[in-house]
Amino acid sequence: MSENLRTAADAVLRRLVGDPTGSARLREDQWRAIEALVAQRRRALVVQRTGWGKSAVYFVATALLRERGSGPTVIVSPLLALMRNQIEAAERAGIRARTINSANTEEWDTVQAEVAAGAVDVLLVSPERLNNPDFRDDVLPKLAATTGLLVVDEAHCISDWGHDFRPDYRRLRTMLAELPPGTPVLATTATANARVTADVAEQLGTGGRPDQDGGALVLRGPLDRESLALAVLRLPDAAHRLAWLADHLEALPGSGIIYTLTVAAAEEVTAFLRQRGYAVASYSGKTEDADRRTAEADLLANRVKALVATSALGMGFDKPDLGFVVHVGSPSSPIAYYQQVGRAGRGVDHAEVLLLPGREDEAIWRYFASLAFPGEEQVRRTLEVLAEADRPVSLPALEARVDLRRSRLETMLKVLDVDGAVRRVRGGWTATGEPWVYDAERYAWVARQREAEQQAMRDYAATTGCRMEYLRRQLDDEAAEPCGRCDNCAGARFPEGVSADALDAARAALGRPGVQLEPRRMWPTGMPAVGVDLKGRIPVGEQALSGRALGRLSDIGWGNRLRPMFAEGTPDGPVPGDAVDAVVRVLADWAKGPGGWASGDPGAPARPVGVVTVDSRSRPQLIESLGARIAEIGRMPLLGRLCYAEGQAPERIPRSNSAQRLRALHGAFTVPPEVAAELARNPGPVLLVDDFADTGWTLAVAARLLLRSGAQAVLPLVLAMQG
Repeated sequence: MSENLRTAADAVLRRLVGDPTGSARLREDQWRAIEALVAQRRRALVVQRTGWGKSAVYFVATALLRERGSGPTVIVSPLLALMRNQIEAAERAGIRARTINSANTEEWDTVQAEVAAGAVDVLLVSPERLNNPDFRDDVLPKLAATTGLLVVDEAHCISDWGHDFRPDYRRLRTMLAELPPGTPVLATTATANARVTADVAEQLGTGGRPDQDGGALVLRGPLDRESLALAVLRLPDAAHRLAWLADHLEALPGSGIIYTLTVAAAEEVTAFLRQRGYAVASYSGKTEDADRRTAEADLLANRVKALVATSALGMGFDKPDLGFVVHVGSPSSPIAYYQQVGRAGRGVDHAEVLLLPGREDEAIWRYFASLAFPGEEQVRRTLEVLAEADRPVSLPALEARVDLRRSRLETMLKVLDVDGAVRRVRGGWTATGEPWVYDAERYAWVARQREAEQQAMRDYAATTGCRMEYLRRQLDDEAAEPCGRCDNCAGARFPEGVSADALDAARAALGRPGVQLEPRRMWPTGMPAVGVDLKGRIPVGEQALSGRALGRLSDIGWGNRLRPMFAEGTPDGPVPGDAVDAVVRVLADWAKGPGGWASGDPGAPARPVGVVTVDSRSRPQLIESLGARIAEIGRMPLLGRLCYAEGQAPERIPRSNSAQRLRALHGAFTVPPEVAAELARNPGPVLLVDDFADTGWTLAVAARLLLRSGAQAVLPLVLAMQG
């Protein structure tokens, strides 16, 4: 039987890869995994490098199991791009695949009906679906009962110790436990060190058969990628990195991916490279799904030289002939870095992999580290709010009572859900009343692991040894040895120098100040429940107009200049001269641009009649000096300062979420009589000056007060914004 099964498996593979010669055969470990799933109905974990052919294992196993009467395969994958690739690949092998994810909500009912009718061989599901109340309660039990094969793609996401842990994945533990005995399970990943491998294998072993000792079969191969040539280029600053790309991007083989650490950096790099004549597209978490599809198709067809992407492109893009991966900024983990560079060189003999680290990298690492699991006080507060409620509490309503940003709050709730302390239901979240222990030791250990990974990335950039060997050892690859291809093994392949023309253009692009600052138009949900009678749309007559910031803290241009100014421990002081000069340029461009007061556009505001600053406990000199200099250069009066009301200056105003910040700011400010008198004598637009915009609620509250005091319009201006 084993020989006949192997023959059938190789035949499916040939259909899958479109091999007309009939010579394609499964790798030995691919066959071992398929045999374990189909013949032995085991659970298996496959840890193999990107491009090894993990998807072939589950598609071939699916075809064989379906021929033997098994139910459909369910693939849990976090990657929309990968889902699209997988559906196309499945069709080549005659496998009918459908998907349920956030981008095709209008198709869910149809897909579920097709699954129920037996018309679907493979169902790809995003992990977020697993804890959607309707899907979890109505669809998931039926799927678990009829599934012929469960596939967990990117299985390192299950593990707390993985570089890309996702709490939605932990819901799989429940599904694993509910599968009928003998249902095969396959988990795959390209990036798991020994600890993550053991953790995932242990979770897969749940419900294992006694005759297999209750454990999962683990197939772990060497992680060398013979086609990849790794290198690090240490360039002086962001302008040199952009100039280097402008000078050398054309020389990189084929088309590829340029990774950045932030959305702002992706947009900056894209704009500059387009300016220099390159066909590139931006790809980030802010990119609309239709635009993502277009960008993916353009890269697949080599219509663009590169996608400039954040980790939103991440693990799931499949282009075998991808010729290069460049990182403008260093990821915080060598495991995540290996995952991303593994996109290149899967179907070509040679691909370039270049890391261009920047001085802003560590600040960005610290920011993302600050989004880790919250402290015990915040978790307990969340549980208290849910326990006191007599009905489910929605996420926006909960946000008004808990000092956490929405994304972080939602992640925490998902962890608590899997731990059994809360439950997501229609209408929101409820407390279960089950006892729950804050595992401070585990969270601290994970934090230490993250710090160790950051140090490992510093060491990777600095090492004089083989870079591929270094990465493989970080993933506990016992077969790691010098590759003979990287810059340290074979010598540098690219010069670090840049042309004067490209450098001048890069400096001009990065030095161009000004970012649009959109006003708040809606009050946060749930404010009346916390004693603030504000809800719905902010009346137009109480809204600020669109404003301007000198730059974003996440920019690689002005962000690098502004970040030290706002770093913890930086003493307060007058605004630097170069920042003043840049703000003057922002004001000039703003005035003459569309809708500006000097544009002549119908409906544009009149020229500001004066400057009002916002009171600050942390940077009063910075804000006051900025307001004074703007008033002086713009030849308009400095009307005064919006002050804290008596007894209302809080020690700390939360920056965590909109509802908490607005609650702290509501009633905190007052318009001094002298400022109100000036507005009455000389009504007109006011330039409102502050140092920093994060949630935007300080500016919204201040603008509302000024408009109620007689200002005809409020134009916010800040040095930096968080976005």
